[in-house]
Amino acid sequence: MDGSSPAPQALARGSGQRLLVAVDDQETAELLATTLELAGYRTGAAGTGTEVARRLGERRFDLVVVDADLPGLDGLGQGGRLGPAYRPPVLLLAACESLGRLLPALGAGERDYVTKPFRIAEVLARVKVLLRDTGAGVRPVTAPHHAGLVLDEPGRRARRDGRTLDLTPAEYRLLRHLLLNARKVLSKEQISHCVWGEFRGDNAIEQLVSRLRRKVDEDGPALIHTRRGFGYWLGEA
Repeated sequence: MDGSSPAPQALARGSGQRLLVAVDDQETAELLATTLELAGYRTGAAGTGTEVARRLGERRFDLVVVDADLPGLDGLGQGGRLGPAYRPPVLLLAACESLGRLLPALGAGERDYVTKPFRIAEVLARVKVLLRDTGAGVRPVTAPHHAGLVLDEPGRRARRDGRTLDLTPAEYRLLRHLLLNARKVLSKEQISHCVWGEFRGDNAIEQLVSRLRRKVDEDGPALIHTRRGFGYWLGEA
């Protein structure tokens, strides 16, 4: 009908993948488990790092959703329960001030994060991306690259002219999106939905682009540009 509001965007859905929800707060754990199951996933639960190790030792999970403040998480890998070939992707629920924390016990697999307090739509979007990026036959044979800037998608790293860039997960997702759309102007809305699974205002995109630009363009000609009023693009000026 003319003048009606647009239909809300459908939430990302799964297809029966098994997820381990590692959260010690019962209310939050139940919210996540219920939401994920309604979205088409199967879930298991763990409330401590010891339980995570036990559950991963008993059964294979396609992905682990883990609270960065989970009790016992720091010693998760000390028992050697996880074999070197078993590295499920990890979605970390973390406060902004703890984003620098690493999870070496969960191995060198794919990782991503959402900040607390989290939004369900963002959790579902990041889960979908992690599972897609670790699926067989999904990654392109040729690594995304442009003008000396290259992505190592299995390792979630980026290099420019041989120099490794120290990127956060959000910066990596932004750079990947720009690379895959080199020389195309991308709007803030397009970038925001790719990076976070939803639109964010309050200068979030400007701040993220500024941080990425400093890292990418530190030692060479500018590759990340602003088209005022339209968005951002990557390429030689």
